[in-house]
Amino acid sequence: MERVRVGIVGLGNVSQLNIPGYLEHPYCDVVAMCDTRLERARAVARSWGVEKVYGSLDELLADDEVDALEILTPTYLHAEHVAAAARAKKHVSCQKPIATTVADARAMIAACAEAGVAFRVTENCCYYPPLERMRDIIASGVIGTPTVLRIKTVVGNTESEFQSAQDPQGYLWRFDGRSPGGHLFDDVMHKYAMALWLVGEEISSVQAVVRKGRLFFEAPMVALLEYERHDLLGMMEVAHAPGMFIDSDWFGADEFFEVQGTDGFVWVTRLSGRLHDLPPLVVVSGRTRTEVRDIEHRYEVSFRRAAAAFVDGLRAGTAVDLAPEVSLRALQLAFAVYQSSNEGRPVDPSEIEGSVSPPWWPKTTDELMGDVMALGLMAETSAMPAPDG
Repeated sequence: MERVRVGIVGLGNVSQLNIPGYLEHPYCDVVAMCDTRLERARAVARSWGVEKVYGSLDELLADDEVDALEILTPTYLHAEHVAAAARAKKHVSCQKPIATTVADARAMIAACAEAGVAFRVTENCCYYPPLERMRDIIASGVIGTPTVLRIKTVVGNTESEFQSAQDPQGYLWRFDGRSPGGHLFDDVMHKYAMALWLVGEEISSVQAVVRKGRLFFEAPMVALLEYERHDLLGMMEVAHAPGMFIDSDWFGADEFFEVQGTDGFVWVTRLSGRLHDLPPLVVVSGRTRTEVRDIEHRYEVSFRRAAAAFVDGLRAGTAVDLAPEVSLRALQLAFAVYQSSNEGRPVDPSEIEGSVSPPWWPKTTDELMGDVMALGLMAETSAMPAPDG
């Protein structure tokens, strides 16, 4: 394939991060855009200089000039949309999470394999340069044999233009029964994928405690991960800190990744936000400490590189990350966190074939309104000056 002709399906909030990489690629043409909100689709297409606009997926799939799709629709539609793309012999990159049930994820993988089309899950973290370098460092043996992985996420508030311009309508499905969970299912799916991808080891047991937080946040959450290699353990932490400001051009979140080995450790100190005054990448090996400051660490670059990798993979006929099988295991990991907390016991992610939700999910409208009011009061309180002494 000399050139790759891409159609974008779904033009919601996240599309402005995913589209530029395709438009910038010298061997890619974004030939069509599709959204059920036709007027919005036309406006977005005009802003990106794309001529063809469709109001339904069937119309787009009938276009012989489209070779591949970037599917950015809500997660509960992924199984239907990927299966339709496979039947139409279109290659597929699909936004994470892969699906809302493990059974659907397996069916999507099988449909693409049977149709002979490429299928990858869009996971920008695989193309975030500090995390990509971290994986290479681990594989090289510089820090010895990995023994402990730790991933921390805290969500606060920020004042970015991107966050302010988010369309609330794009979040509604994340708060109801169309999603099996909230923040731990949506954003933290990135971190579940990294817990697998960074060390290349399978997780055999999850012990987790999940608390009911405000809005769609399930926080605090702490999970202990046991890998199949008995001398490798993992920890994941998620917190919601609505009164804390996080400097960011994108989402008001801070992420910290650490892998400790027998000879040293490697840190990645950021992703979306800029909370720490630290280099993006720090490596300690034996007695040597290396601070890597000259590595590209802008969040948006990871999305551009993810798009480019999909195009390059199609042109070369090679698979690209995130492999759908790894995304399926990340989905099982998300459900194992819920199930472990629900039942108060260790859970083997590989045994989950359906879906699992927290016992309080989804929240009622009254609960959500109460959360909105409480967070509003908290924001006012956090803005007040601290008392003296």
